[in-house]
Amino acid sequence: MSHSPASGPSLEGTEIVDSVIDLIGSTPLVRMKRISELEGIECTLAMKHEVTNPGGSSKDRPALEMILAAEASGELQPGGTIVEPTSGNTGVGLAIVAAQRGYKCVFVMTDKVAPEKIDLLKAYGAEVVVCPVAVEPDDPQSYYSVAERLTNELGAFRPNQYHNPHNPTAHVKTTGPELWRQTAGRITHFVAGAGTCGSITGVGRYLKSMNPDVKIIAADPEGSVFSGGSGRPYLVEGVGEDFFPAAWEPELLDDIIAISDEESFKTARYVSEAEGILIGGSGGMAVAAAIKVAKQAKPDDIVVVFNPDSGRGYLSRIFNDDWMANFGFLVECDQCVGAVLDTRNASIENLLYVNPDQLVSEAISMMRTNGVSQLPVCKNTPPFAAAEVSGAVDELELMEAIHRDPGVMSTPVEKVMGPKLPTIGVGQKVELAIEMLETAPALLVLSGGRPLSVLTRTDVLAYFGAVADAAVES
Repeated sequence: MSHSPASGPSLEGTEIVDSVIDLIGSTPLVRMKRISELEGIECTLAMKHEVTNPGGSSKDRPALEMILAAEASGELQPGGTIVEPTSGNTGVGLAIVAAQRGYKCVFVMTDKVAPEKIDLLKAYGAEVVVCPVAVEPDDPQSYYSVAERLTNELGAFRPNQYHNPHNPTAHVKTTGPELWRQTAGRITHFVAGAGTCGSITGVGRYLKSMNPDVKIIAADPEGSVFSGGSGRPYLVEGVGEDFFPAAWEPELLDDIIAISDEESFKTARYVSEAEGILIGGSGGMAVAAAIKVAKQAKPDDIVVVFNPDSGRGYLSRIFNDDWMANFGFLVECDQCVGAVLDTRNASIENLLYVNPDQLVSEAISMMRTNGVSQLPVCKNTPPFAAAEVSGAVDELELMEAIHRDPGVMSTPVEKVMGPKLPTIGVGQKVELAIEMLETAPALLVLSGGRPLSVLTRTDVLAYFGAVADAAVES
């Protein structure tokens, strides 16, 4: 059925659709044959490949449904403006429908989103506002707060995908029935990431209505509230949350599997190379969970994993070796930064740090006790996400500050801290560390996307000394 008003000559008898909107849905289901062989999976593991939607993601479905519903209710008037906080894909879907129906779009994103996603939305003629990710949801700078302000200032319609009931409804109407038809009603497991929860809830509702025994499994980033975390920052985009959206229906779920950033990203690269299907980080997360499910499934089972988008939006990150190495996801060589840390005094904790509200006197005491000269300033408690590092304190800078004003000793660290230490991956080359230490007093070492330790010039010298001693002994 066409979603666009008919115009011009009749297209009867042709295969020409009325508009790009009519290409939304009817995405293919493809068996993951190579992954199944490599992983020893006996059941049928198949991917619902949402990349063939015109916007390249599953978000085209709810974007269309939410706009159609807003038009029907009168919330969205001809020539109106749409404002939405989005990690990119929902924005693209909204922009496509808006272009066809004459609306303006303003999208609000966090600064953890890949830059090509921002450029993509701008390519559709949308305005993009970028906000910091490392703030609380009720902070005036958070992308939720900014979106709310812009909605009021512009008198705009906000689809509010996290609370709009037409988000999951889109998947009840389309994705669920497609999966049921494509598997001839034989689907036994459905695995998908949970973000707004629209796709997993909508598909889950439909499949459970057709067969209550179908297992619905949510894949979730480590740290997200859905799998019991606090919602603290993680790097995978578009999934997980720090609150429970309106579409969150845990009673539909048979299991929730937490997947790390590292496993998500490496699985995305694995699938892209093994299957020739370029998927993003959230797709990698879902496949990682689906592999675990499929390995426990029966030979006659059909496990379907929901791939929301393409890896083309992540070329500067997940598929960039330098980015992956800098965050400690890849190992570039045998003798790398990790080897330097291994030679260090075992009595020193891997990551010494101070919280922003600790006093300068406490930071100095920690430095003296442990014989270190720099400390990163991190929010919360370990394990940290890289985004939770807010700065650093250095003994030389503290000495100068205290000399000018002894009262600094009783000041919170966040009042006197300097910028963050430069980062280096645990698997990157020692040569790079030496080059960086020419201009920086210390480096923050990342492993699996998380801060692991502080690396100093003294550490590197000790490493070379240990290497020399080992050579002499041999």
